Amino acid sequence: MSHEYLIADIVEGRRRLHELPDDLPPEVAATIRRQAVAELTGADLEKVAEYTLDAARASRRHCENFIGATQVPLGVTGPLRIRGRWVDPEEVIYVPMATTEGALVASVNRGCRAIRDAGGAVTRVEDVGITRAPAFRTEGIEQTQGFLDWVRDNEDEIRQVCEATSGYLKLTDIKPQTLGSSIYLRFRFATGDAMGMNMATIACDRVVRDLIEPATGVPCVALSGNYCVDKKPSAVNFLEGRGKKIYAEVELSAEILDQALKTDARSLVEVQYRKNLMGSIAAGSMGYNAHFANVLAAVFLATGQDIAQVVEGAMGVTSVELRGADGVFASVFLPDVPLGVVGGGTALGTQKAALSMLGVSPHPEQPGAGAERLAEILGATVLAGELSLLAAFTSGDLASAHERLGRGQIAS
Repeated sequence: MSHEYLIADIVEGRRRLHELPDDLPPEVAATIRRQAVAELTGADLEKVAEYTLDAARASRRHCENFIGATQVPLGVTGPLRIRGRWVDPEEVIYVPMATTEGALVASVNRGCRAIRDAGGAVTRVEDVGITRAPAFRTEGIEQTQGFLDWVRDNEDEIRQVCEATSGYLKLTDIKPQTLGSSIYLRFRFATGDAMGMNMATIACDRVVRDLIEPATGVPCVALSGNYCVDKKPSAVNFLEGRGKKIYAEVELSAEILDQALKTDARSLVEVQYRKNLMGSIAAGSMGYNAHFANVLAAVFLATGQDIAQVVEGAMGVTSVELRGADGVFASVFLPDVPLGVVGGGTALGTQKAALSMLGVSPHPEQPGAGAERLAEILGATVLAGELSLLAAFTSGDLASAHERLGRGQIAS
């Protein structure tokens, strides 16, 4: 049967994009929407139709009004050597990076070489948990104090209600913050191998509706009151952490600095000091680093993470110190990196393949170990990117590398 009448309905405004018959196969529904949008906008959407996604999963779990896919080039960097808790130094790690920025993968690859020549990056991860902070409204100080006393006295019952929503969710603490007649309860949860934002949201919704509001009479104005803090840079997340706190470090000799990075210790330390520290202070930045966001975005896209959380993940500090005879000790600290290896985009085919490349999957006996392995790899990759970019500033290679790799000739 022809579906031209459905396309015409959308184009002529009689039907909205989401109002297609429920019994249409997902691929057919996507085609109808795509053709209607093409007519409405005059765009050529032929390439959007070329995808390997499971249309049923994509349209029902990941993307409403599904019409196809946007492709991002996928590169690989490595091998990268890591000395972590969940990554053995004898493993050879190749890291997938999805990006449209020429020179990024090549730059990180150079950093990987330096780390590899030094025997590997030491990495550690703290699973500090995901947070959700509902906002409540009281009538004033007395009701606020009574509300906070009730929360403190009933934390065990609150925990039971929250944890009943998922077999993997554990409530670790509740931190209140009051401003005027507003109260924010910052719930923190351990969520196993999932990033856990949806789990935390569902748990908070349940406990607010079924327990806190009925028991206290204090209304919840918003399930998220921005004290979480999700997808925004914030001092509270910088100080307390969110998702994973990631640490990675390496010591590089003068020889490695010269041969792998084309720089020297004193030049690297100075550019780190004047760019990442003093420059960030001058700008009022919360990211004391060269380009955490570049690497985070590329790895997040490749592995199915929530790309918007790069905004908070890009906070952090790069440090470079003189060490030994003309060598350096370099490290990165990322206090706020929500990520997971189950749920969300990790179930899509290409993202699942990228996670498989990293040897990452949920651990059958140690929930959370898979996500911590991914975090260790991410930390070492971020460190590689920082080393290479900082070295490029010292040698004056940044612009030439982008000109060569980002604007290179394309064979006809």
